[in-house]
Amino acid sequence: MRLSQTITLSAILVVLGSGMSLAQSPKPDTPAPAAASDTDKKAISKECSAQATAKGLRGKERKKFRADCKKSGGKPG
Repeated sequence: MRLSQTITLSAILVVLGSGMSLAQSPKPDTPAPAAASDTDKKAISKECSAQATAKGLRGKERKKFRADCKKSGGKPG
């Protein structure tokens, strides 16, 4: 008796689980446009590093400066 209940419950869970996965909306075919390409990001990062080095920043100050610099697109601030 218990074995048949277990098998029945398992079958119901499998059916419900497969139905849920089929009900999900498909992913869009086109990716969202990127804010900046990888080469742009690398160039900005290098520029911010160069600015931090020129200012003689180290440790937490350097990390904060670079984060702010990257947010502004590598422009001196």
